[in-house]
Amino acid sequence: MTLRLPLALALMASAAVVATPLAAQTVAPPAAMVVDGAPAIPQDLVAGLAPYQQSRHANFLGWNAVDRSMLVKTRFGDTDQIHVVAAPGGARRQISFEKEPVPAAILSPKGDTLVIQKDKGGDEFYQLYALEAGRPRLLTDGKSRNWFGAWAPNGKLVGYASSRRNGADMDLYVVDPADPKSDRLVAEVKGGGWNIADFSADGSKALVLNRMSINSAMVYELDLATGKMKALTDSKTQVSYVDPQYAPDGSVWLTSNKGSDFLRLGKLDAKGGFAAITKEPRWDVSDYAIAPDGSFVVYAINEAGVSRVRVMDVATGAVRNVDGLPGGVIPYSFGSAIEISPWGQIGLSMSSAKVPGDAFSIDPKTLAVTQWTHSETGGLDPTKNVEPKFVEVASFDGEKVSGFLYQPDPAKFPGKRPLIVDIHGGPEGQTRPDFLGPNNYLLNELGVALFFPNVRGSSGFGSRFVNLDNGPFKREDSVKDIGAFLDTLEKDPALDASRFAVNGVSYGGYMCYASATHYSARLKGANCYVAISNFVTFLENTQSYRRDLRRVEYGDERDAKQRAQLMKISPLTSVDKITIPLLVATGGTDPRVPASEADQMIGAVRAKGGEAWHLLAKNDGHVFRKKENEDYYFWTSIMFWRKTLLGQ
Repeated sequence: MTLRLPLALALMASAAVVATPLAAQTVAPPAAMVVDGAPAIPQDLVAGLAPYQQSRHANFLGWNAVDRSMLVKTRFGDTDQIHVVAAPGGARRQISFEKEPVPAAILSPKGDTLVIQKDKGGDEFYQLYALEAGRPRLLTDGKSRNWFGAWAPNGKLVGYASSRRNGADMDLYVVDPADPKSDRLVAEVKGGGWNIADFSADGSKALVLNRMSINSAMVYELDLATGKMKALTDSKTQVSYVDPQYAPDGSVWLTSNKGSDFLRLGKLDAKGGFAAITKEPRWDVSDYAIAPDGSFVVYAINEAGVSRVRVMDVATGAVRNVDGLPGGVIPYSFGSAIEISPWGQIGLSMSSAKVPGDAFSIDPKTLAVTQWTHSETGGLDPTKNVEPKFVEVASFDGEKVSGFLYQPDPAKFPGKRPLIVDIHGGPEGQTRPDFLGPNNYLLNELGVALFFPNVRGSSGFGSRFVNLDNGPFKREDSVKDIGAFLDTLEKDPALDASRFAVNGVSYGGYMCYASATHYSARLKGANCYVAISNFVTFLENTQSYRRDLRRVEYGDERDAKQRAQLMKISPLTSVDKITIPLLVATGGTDPRVPASEADQMIGAVRAKGGEAWHLLAKNDGHVFRKKENEDYYFWTSIMFWRKTLLGQ
């Protein structure tokens, strides 16, 4: 009898669950997720969202010189891991098996050693490891922040930057991955923007980039034996230099805005002058790669957010457009987004509204495009996804600002539709028309329109534009841009101006809070993710290796005049103006925007009688990388939009 009673009770309990309607069942939060003030998530919502949360991407990471396979990053479990694809359309064979995401993996030039870069719980204190038979072997100190730089051509040396000396300055190191004891400091520096960019052919020297801001950088040549550095560029003028590389003939290639409002591809001369080689009058060169024999260069133009790939013959300067790729975006990469194999094939990834992110190769002779991966989209047909339309408006001062508007199918959702304005981070980031992932649920199932603005200060529109919001006295001009977008979008006959809301991540989270303080009367809700609520406390508490870089952008809280203005424009100072519900999500290990930024905003809003839902993922950082946290936040966001925009 005692043996049968638990079974009977279990059967009764099982029957009770089966009898309970799916809508009445709820999903427990992840173990490390703290839910405060947000409702429970119904199981039927989770079931309906599932296909939209199962899309994958495949980001190209490089070629293997040994077997001509391709290295990609994709997800089959809860986190992005490294996979090998042997041939176009081949299986994605997983080779890393970490609990944490692996955002970067770089093969040695000879293809015999793989170095990966990963952190713990989103803390961004990245370590370098040699991946051997699926197991990582630590190469760095295990405590500081480290960032991969480059492989030496012989595959025996890795250059990288590390904050281990004092937690703030990114000094320059080299290590032979086969011998961790070979790790040595080559040069001490001051600042958090330093790294080794490339090695000379004989491995005796390295190119070093010191990036002080998006529009200010210096290039040096480092003698690896002595640790002495020689400046290759002029320090007297503020110029941006990006991705310096040695060409096979020893010349130094890079992109720069010297003499232009946009980044152009060119070479440095012996006196530090920059000679542009690309001739496009507008738009940044976002990525490039030099053929191993130096015969051609492939580069991408960021044309108002869309990637245009071109191949240039170095000898003649002739340029050909690659037309066989999807019309979309080359995704951000921790390493080189474009790489040319030793046998001449060009590798890259592309993402668009209808392509979730896949790896492609290009034949440099014929420009024929071959798709290597075919990422799944949860069983949904991606060809039915909505394409955006480009929207440009004149802001309060006449400055032109733009964005991408996605509108639901009017046949399925007739009448005026609600709208979410979704603001990117950075602030030097840029909204580009890539795959929307789970956000397609808002368009396809709820009939909610989405608008992604590029306010002043966004990259991709020239150096002048990216500087328009710099410092505390220009900061709110970008918030006024949101007002200008609202003015235009409210007049769109397909949109319901009485049901607008705002969403934003990181700096976009600040913009989300700021929009709530300035435009509460025009909004129904604000979903602010890893967001800055007070610029002074943010600058005081962000990790020290980031602080000076952020002061260049936002202002210096140590200066009394700037501190007063930073306090004035901080959303926390004007919390009494927020009259709409908030959803706030943050990571407990976030090194950029500490969780305290959310805590103080939540407390202030509730003290004024306002409504605030709060999610804290204790095991995640700046933007959730663990799928369980990412999913739960999205479920909560849908609950929030259903309540605030749809009245459900």
